[in-house]
Amino acid sequence: MTIETLDRSALTPIIGQQIRSLFNQLNSDINQLVIDKVLVPDNTIVFAICKEDDIIIGMAAMATYKVISGHKGMIEDVVVSTDHRGKGIGKKLMQKLLKEGKKQQLNEILLFSGHHRLPAIALYKSLGFQLKNSGLYTLKVG
Repeated sequence: MTIETLDRSALTPIIGQQIRSLFNQLNSDINQLVIDKVLVPDNTIVFAICKEDDIIIGMAAMATYKVISGHKGMIEDVVVSTDHRGKGIGKKLMQKLLKEGKKQQLNEILLFSGHHRLPAIALYKSLGFQLKNSGLYTLKVG
């Protein structure tokens, strides 16, 4: 099993399909972007994957951006294949993103998680994340 970051030069149709299938385990209701539309030069993202025998069994992404309040990261789309959960893969993926965040000297790393995702919340807390006293608002514009 290996944890690595994925960049555009390594993309193949097979990798794209594996990512699409894995994301569907997280949320099949979302109309996904194709991974080669995500890993483009003007999109500042770290995309971590876990591979076993050339099959992607976990992934996590962190978009980075700068605003007046600092240089921040937003973790999104953390998912481990149902067949491989409970093996510490999610933690390793998160650690990879946190290491990259430190390397990029981010001031803050954020993430959102559904209240029903108790194992994920336990993982985030074990890594030092704290629940922020704020509200999340959303507006679909597209």
